[in-house]
Amino acid sequence: MNYLRRRLSDSSFVANLPNGYMAERSSSSSSSPASPATERRPLTPVTPATPATPATPGFLSSFSSVVKTAQIASAVQAKASAAPAKPSVRKPRVLLVIDDPHTDWAKYFRGRKLNGEYEIRVEQAEFSELNLASYVNSGCTVDMQVNRGGTKVVRSFKPDFVLVRQHAYSMTPGEDFRSLVIGLHYGAVPSVNSLFSIYNFCSKPWVFSHMIKLYQNLGPEKFPLNEQTFFPNHTQMLPTATFPVVVKMGHAYAGMGKIKVETANDFQDITSVVAIAKTYATTEPFVASKYDIRIQKIGTNYKAYMRTSISGNWKANTGSAMLEQIAMTDRYRVWVDSCSEMFGGLDICAVKAVHGKDGKDYIIEVMDSSMPLIGEHVEEDRQLICDLVLNKMASVLLGVTTPQTSTKTPQTTQPKRAQGGPRSSESPQRARSASTSPSQAFQPGPIPSSGASSQKQPAQLNKSQSLTNSFSETLRGNVTDDEAKAETIRSLRQSFASLFSD
Repeated sequence: MNYLRRRLSDSSFVANLPNGYMAERSSSSSSSPASPATERRPLTPVTPATPATPATPGFLSSFSSVVKTAQIASAVQAKASAAPAKPSVRKPRVLLVIDDPHTDWAKYFRGRKLNGEYEIRVEQAEFSELNLASYVNSGCTVDMQVNRGGTKVVRSFKPDFVLVRQHAYSMTPGEDFRSLVIGLHYGAVPSVNSLFSIYNFCSKPWVFSHMIKLYQNLGPEKFPLNEQTFFPNHTQMLPTATFPVVVKMGHAYAGMGKIKVETANDFQDITSVVAIAKTYATTEPFVASKYDIRIQKIGTNYKAYMRTSISGNWKANTGSAMLEQIAMTDRYRVWVDSCSEMFGGLDICAVKAVHGKDGKDYIIEVMDSSMPLIGEHVEEDRQLICDLVLNKMASVLLGVTTPQTSTKTPQTTQPKRAQGGPRSSESPQRARSASTSPSQAFQPGPIPSSGASSQKQPAQLNKSQSLTNSFSETLRGNVTDDEAKAETIRSLRQSFASLFSD
């Protein structure tokens, strides 16, 4: 029945029927009794003018309304989801600081943001507390195990930037961390100084060979490099023509592995020690030092210091020493600027030199970002390093070159002296090393007013004079160094007199 209904509803089928067929079917069906099926479902003839297609526009209209409703709902949902996304916090950038725990670098980066958007999460550890794995596509993953206040902290993270403030290599057993530097460089982690330069600084003779190139390009007047001889092993170590000499064995820091040799027999003894150590060695003429010079550069900030030995040791970093900041000259600036161009550029570096009693300067070493901070401007130097790291991170990670500094600091910090009244807080620092006895230490009290100063000045001078006399008694005993002692005493008197002057 359904089949006939569909056929009769077809306009082409009805048009092909004989004339009068549909009229006869309608009359016969009206005269004959209707069957139950016919009564239930009356057959309505469908003419070509009324096909079943009129239902189609209603279906399309309902479908289009459903689509419009879905589009409106999705738009409303998108607006609702976009509204709370505005105050969302961006993922912080991870800064790995490789340094000893004595300096808490997190406090210097606290509250600072990259380009005002990204927080900085500081992870600090020593080389010995780190391990890592580096991949070509996914970068570097660092595992850190540190002890903080008796609590063991274990973390894994992906550093976005690295600040290296520790030596990556030393000949001391267990202090060869060059593999970690390779791993960080393998994972393409940017750093200060660059990992390329840090790896090159793992050999002092290698660094000195680049200083020789500067000496050849600039000349001895602009770059007075101390003469040095390199021996890859002990077999070629023959006594020099002049003595005394300084023998440096292998790669070490802070005066370690450095021996002063007075005679040829002592030189042969040191040669046997080098043979046992199975390392390279260098020799250089001994310079009778009047004082040591250190010129440091942090970003665009320059400082110069002078260190004078008080205890009479030929190593100025051993025993008691007096440290003061001196004026930054163009000559010193040439030294440090030339060395800062080595290995693709050094953002943090320092040049060490010796001023001999002959009045000449001798450059002996250059240090990288692992250099120790000295003087009374240590906090300022740490803040300068913090600003430098922020600028490097913004440039490398975000492509932003706008300087991001917390405070305006001068490019060159010079010692300041007040012409009248109390001394400025920026005056040169007189410091002593950690091995100085308490009797040699002197901590000046508060600076009195100008009126009280004129009354208490004689007592202060007597205190300074007695302190100078105690130093002279310490230096007394060797008659062959009378001239050096007298020069040291004169320097001490001048320094302490200027310390208490108005």
